[in-house]
Amino acid sequence: MGMDVGANKKGPVSDPNVVPLIDVLLVLIIIFMVIAPKVPTGLPTVIPQPPTKSSPPPPEPSTIVVQVTHGGKVTINRDPSDWNALGARLSDIFEKRADKVAFVNGGDDVSFAEVARAIDIMRGAGIEHVGLITSGTTSEE
Repeated sequence: MGMDVGANKKGPVSDPNVVPLIDVLLVLIIIFMVIAPKVPTGLPTVIPQPPTKSSPPPPEPSTIVVQVTHGGKVTINRDPSDWNALGARLSDIFEKRADKVAFVNGGDDVSFAEVARAIDIMRGAGIEHVGLITSGTTSEE
């Protein structure tokens, strides 16, 4: 703050010095400009779109779907399998494939632990991307 003495007959008048205030505001603006681009982002997602009249045909037979049914039964593209042979069969299937994508389908009456077990076996067999199919998206049953 500065003081002005003499021009005013009522006594000393103080005029605020705004230069330090502007300096502080400029520093704060620079700090916020540096911090703003570093906002964390989430994982990229792809939202399934409903089929249209010009949509591509249904998935080709090379798509692998592991279905977990009630009672702990598991199938690979409707071929029965068991939990012990699931990893070996999937490894054989995906051994020479370039795309390491498979899907797992669990019904409404299947516990999450069984679906998680299937996903774990699939990831252990070398499948990089595991998609989930809900019961509303298939016409089986």
